[in-house]
Amino acid sequence: MSGNSARRAYAQPRPTSGGITFAVRQQTRGNQQFQPLPPPTGSAPYHLSLDRVLPADQISAIQSAGRMVLHIVGDTGGVKYPVPQQIVAMAQEQQFDGLDSAAHPSFFYHLGDIVYYYGEASEYYSQFYEPYSHYSAPIFAMPGNHDGDVMPGGAASLTAFVNNFCAPEPHITADAGEVTRDAMTQPNVYWTLDTPFATFVGLYSNVPEGGKFDDQQIAWFMNELRTAPEDKALIVSAHHPAYSADTEHSGSLYIQETLDQAFAQAGRAADLVFAGHVHNYQRFTRATRGRQIPYIVAGAGGYWNLHYVAKQPDGSPLKLPYALPGGDTTLESYCDSRHGFLRLTVTPQYVRGDYFAVSRPHEAWRAPAKQIDSFTLDLREHRLIDTGTAT
Repeated sequence: MSGNSARRAYAQPRPTSGGITFAVRQQTRGNQQFQPLPPPTGSAPYHLSLDRVLPADQISAIQSAGRMVLHIVGDTGGVKYPVPQQIVAMAQEQQFDGLDSAAHPSFFYHLGDIVYYYGEASEYYSQFYEPYSHYSAPIFAMPGNHDGDVMPGGAASLTAFVNNFCAPEPHITADAGEVTRDAMTQPNVYWTLDTPFATFVGLYSNVPEGGKFDDQQIAWFMNELRTAPEDKALIVSAHHPAYSADTEHSGSLYIQETLDQAFAQAGRAADLVFAGHVHNYQRFTRATRGRQIPYIVAGAGGYWNLHYVAKQPDGSPLKLPYALPGGDTTLESYCDSRHGFLRLTVTPQYVRGDYFAVSRPHEAWRAPAKQIDSFTLDLREHRLIDTGTAT
């Protein structure tokens, strides 16, 4: 028998063991190292206008209706068990049915982790193109940590993501197989989508747990905040969440602090902040500087393993609304037992979010998705109205 008593590693402790933890310091798990970014495929400041992707008649219809509808969710890749992803995709497709075309989603904004586990080109067909082969709108994306992670001896970080989402011109890639969806033409892995009623600033928080930005991206982000149109909603997204009450990852103090510093220095805060990474739905409200900012985790888009929300120290469920330590952020709603997605409606006056939970695999797949949460943010008053959690 060996006399070596050195401690061995068997498991990563859950962040919430011994109590509720909503945010932790950046940490490196295993081989999750910061990866160099690929060169941009477009010109600075890395903007893509929706009217370069949608035809003129659809842009005109959005403007005439005075509203824009979109889907938003992350963590979709069905690597081990594709059924949940397929059910979510089918439920998203159902929202194109009906006579009111102005209510149809104009696009899907993906919050990252499209392909597990290393962003391999060989997985893009099964985890992206095939599941959304009948989704009749453009799909934009920001990469997640799994999209940027690398296998030993494999391709450079984000190679396949760039090929499929940052193409110089639209074309059918080899990864798409027989699916006729053009590669998207985003100008960089961090970039801004300009739309009629909202500016979407998508950050790339890289591979390490808790996220990491280089100085160049932070400087770019500051400029985006300073120059974003004042008459449109400003929506900021990063794959790693600032806040999360889950038992797997928790939120990231690094993301919290980086966003707060950028908002303060730029003199402009986001109206809403979105993230994925955690495989459930959580809606927080941050009350700061006389305004309310929704911080939303929407990471139950299809990856098979859902993440549970922590319980209180006595083992009972969190009683909502649940005030986080520090006093300015409250957990308002969550769903950790079903996959689902968000539908956003954006107008010049407000942003409305509706979260839909879908059937479990043993239930009827085509059953209508059930709306379980909603909120409306008044963009003029910077306050939430008409919030509610359905039972």
